[in-house]
Amino acid sequence: MRSIATLDELQALAGQEVATSDWITVTQEQVNRLAEATGDHQWIHVDPERAARALPYGGTVAHGFLTLALLPRMLTEAIDLGPDVKMLLNYGLNRVRFPAPLPVGRRVRGVIVLQSVEAIPAGVQLAWEVTVQCEGMDKPVCVAEFLVRRY
Repeated sequence: MRSIATLDELQALAGQEVATSDWITVTQEQVNRLAEATGDHQWIHVDPERAARALPYGGTVAHGFLTLALLPRMLTEAIDLGPDVKMLLNYGLNRVRFPAPLPVGRRVRGVIVLQSVEAIPAGVQLAWEVTVQCEGMDKPVCVAEFLVRRY
């Protein structure tokens, strides 16, 4: 885990790669739970037998929104934003792309770049570019600009 003790240290990292998260295995159980929560039961996500026959990935693929839902975990497990942080707030996403599908059962990790640090009342807004890599694949499965407010 990368520890960043002060706001000055954080601001000095703008424009740089800050950390890479640990690997996270994406399971069929996670995919099924997301399908239940969202109502997205498309067979490419929830029918392993059909997906094994019809898709070139050997089985199901994760929802793009599941990949996005892993971003906060990747950030908080990879970066400690300092002892004076009272609250972190997911402020949203500016740009998201899914360049490649994420086969279920594979491991992913986030390569995290701090794009910018912008002052806001009582804190800063951090723009993180997170490139989600899938083990054994050349293309990333997600590239997102993730906005987090640090108070």
